[in-house]
Amino acid sequence: MRTADFHYELPPELIAQEPAPRRDAARLLVLHRAEGRLEHRRFPDLLEYLCPGDVLVVNDSRVIPARLRGFKPASGGEVEVLLCEETAPNEWWVMLRPGKRVRPGTRLEFRAARPGVAARLAATVRAKNAEGLYRLAFEGAEVRAVLDDFGEVPLPPYIARNGAPRPEDRERYQTVYARPPGSVAAPTAGLHFTPGLLDQVQARGVAVHCVTLHVGLGTFAPVKVARLEDHVMHEEVFELPEATAAAVNAARAEGRRVVAVGTTSVRVLESAAAAGTGTVVPGRGRTRLFIYPPYRFRAVDALLTNFHLPESTLLMLVSTFAAPGETRGRELVLRAYAEAVRERYRFYSYGDAMLLL
Repeated sequence: MRTADFHYELPPELIAQEPAPRRDAARLLVLHRAEGRLEHRRFPDLLEYLCPGDVLVVNDSRVIPARLRGFKPASGGEVEVLLCEETAPNEWWVMLRPGKRVRPGTRLEFRAARPGVAARLAATVRAKNAEGLYRLAFEGAEVRAVLDDFGEVPLPPYIARNGAPRPEDRERYQTVYARPPGSVAAPTAGLHFTPGLLDQVQARGVAVHCVTLHVGLGTFAPVKVARLEDHVMHEEVFELPEATAAAVNAARAEGRRVVAVGTTSVRVLESAAAAGTGTVVPGRGRTRLFIYPPYRFRAVDALLTNFHLPESTLLMLVSTFAAPGETRGRELVLRAYAEAVRERYRFYSYGDAMLLL
């Protein structure tokens, strides 16, 4: 299939710039895949679609304040850095802009994001790879230890902010169940849950289990090739705990549903699913799994997600899930997106939600 097959037009005013007043205030578009039927609901109505015995799988990765602002002491030129992946103690692959005149050996210094910070943070550019990422060796402080002082919430570029993100972004651009730090973008399908709603989910007899996928370039990097089969995903680190694997495998064996919250949870489960059996294997690993039509899912029965960018790997995954093993899912999802546009749903990270059953 072609990348252009996953394009759609979105009025700019439907790109959500602010979080909802309450986490669970989102609208919920429900797609019944077998019939192609749509329902318009509110997010707390999700409870009505969950059944006793279901296993709800969430991605518990925590977003780090991954955006740093600094300058080149030699010239005074401003730079912005987005941490992508730590490769060694205090060495990171990063996105850097403007980067045209930044060569190996260039020294960078960073400004604290909070007043009164005594620590100093600097880095030297070591290399640039074929994907356009820069490897920085930091000095003066251990980066992870000072991120709260130097870093900003790495909001996506379509969320407009004049200057730094707002204080509420630091809390709101994070799921309530986030634990291990490492993501540079939020697993946004989970942003709608409150502790109270999760309690209600469990009270219905639904088991909630975690996986971890640290969201990086593999999730949000654009597809720049014309044919999907030519796109290569960036690797991302994931972990599937033994308790989650046991719960998923038991549910699958007994005919109960596995409901994934977000495309990242899907990619963990499908990456860990043994070929031919669908049994998921616990452990840590790295994945480049790119799901696009036609793909037959081995470990997931229902999907809760947000509305995604045109021509993105996320939209391709959702389209695949709409009709596993076929190619017609693209039409189903784009028709659902067109309905969401007509009904003025909010799109992208701070937007509304979609449930595929």
